[in-house]
Amino acid sequence: MINKIFRMTVSIAIMIAVALVIRHFSTSGNSNGQREGYTISLRTIESADPNQPQLQSGFGGSRLVMGTFANITAVAEDDETIKASIEAAFDKLVEIDEMMSDYKADSELLVVNRHAFAGPVEVSDELFEVLKASVYYSGKTQGAFDITVGPVVELWRRTAKDGKKPGEEELAEARARVGYEKLILDEENKTVHFAVEGMKLDLGAIAKGYAIDRAIEEMKKAGAAGGLVDVGGDICCFGVSPKFNNIWRVGLEDPSGESSYLLVLTLSDAAIATSGDYRRFVVVGDKRYSHIIDPATTASAIGLTSVTVIAATAIDADALATSVSVMGRVKGLGLIESIDNTEAIVIPADEKLEFVKTSGADAYIRK
Repeated sequence: MINKIFRMTVSIAIMIAVALVIRHFSTSGNSNGQREGYTISLRTIESADPNQPQLQSGFGGSRLVMGTFANITAVAEDDETIKASIEAAFDKLVEIDEMMSDYKADSELLVVNRHAFAGPVEVSDELFEVLKASVYYSGKTQGAFDITVGPVVELWRRTAKDGKKPGEEELAEARARVGYEKLILDEENKTVHFAVEGMKLDLGAIAKGYAIDRAIEEMKKAGAAGGLVDVGGDICCFGVSPKFNNIWRVGLEDPSGESSYLLVLTLSDAAIATSGDYRRFVVVGDKRYSHIIDPATTASAIGLTSVTVIAATAIDADALATSVSVMGRVKGLGLIESIDNTEAIVIPADEKLEFVKTSGADAYIRK
């Protein structure tokens, strides 16, 4: 059941603890946003148990990946483990980006888009995992989430550059190539096949969440006792935080930029993602259109200015935030209420700076 409406607007941003000690580590610069001499900020964490080792927290700086800025914080017993954890996480983000980008001509995703109609294309385990998850979310949302929306997204991008909306005939042609039931996955052989010529996959609503989850896995393997990965405002955290406990704080800010953080959410081994027309949009004439496309209508999603989802994993939060944006307030929040350990906070576009939350969201709001 949906709780009362609050008169606030929200978007998502990470609140990073102020560093007490600064140290510098060298890393080779490259085109993925890494740079030489980046700063890791370290802070000692005093343990209440004298038999337990002291910990340090480290912030690895911002780097450009997946078309946005990524920030990673690690908590570990020593600075070498912090460095290794942060580097492993950034490396995994870059690896997933190289694989699933729809802008890089040699990405595995674009190879699929070019050849999967001609015949089955064998893909990596990682890409197949994301495609399989995407089909699951499509079924869960009755098609509101659909990675085959690529032809429509491409059409909107192209016409927006000329300051125009797509024409009805153009949209109808693109719509004929959309539909997750046209995506044929062979789990035994890890192949992908398109049933219709001209299909294109767009993983913009799920790849970032998947990459964050994988980066968190790498941090744990490297020995981190806690960590947080933030990619463009989609966040996942685990373990000990820089505040010396298992609570990570994430601020919700006014998307208009007129005020500072309005709420603080407290997370523990959880993820959060936000979708909304205030972040990415195109302007045609004097009207703003969201980058989120409704697969059923091929039109820009309307009705919700912002959707924030809290879930157990970043891939869940990412996919569900987009799904709710498409489904709308009533159906979308109804979906979230039906999923265990998942909550949402949304801003309806037709109301004055108000947001609505699902019944369990209060548990995450810092009083």
